[in-house]
Amino acid sequence: MTRTVLIVEDNELNLKLLDDLLQAEGYSTVCFRSGEEALPAIRRDPPDLILMDIRLSGLSGLDATRAIKGDLALKGIPVVAVTACAMAEDEQEIRAAGCDGFLAKPYSIDSLLAVLGRFLA
Repeated sequence: MTRTVLIVEDNELNLKLLDDLLQAEGYSTVCFRSGEEALPAIRRDPPDLILMDIRLSGLSGLDATRAIKGDLALKGIPVVAVTACAMAEDEQEIRAAGCDGFLAKPYSIDSLLAVLGRFLA
């Protein structure tokens, strides 16, 4: 069974890199550049996992995660924060918003695949 990963990333290069890598690993991907675009799609067709950039323009990744985790139909979807903000207080804020995992940029392919394996095993 192919697993679907929804990627929310506002940087075009980072989005393409994640999309290409995940597809090469056999995942189905759905990509969005903003939380405002992603939320309706998540509600319409829930993915198996969400990779959420935290620093998005408009609706932040933290606010989008709070909306997902506040929805009874969606709260079980793992949300993994992908961010360049890797200080201890940043991780606390990310966890408090409801993110299930944390991936600091720049990340290695191995660490990305390990996170995916942890949540999609």
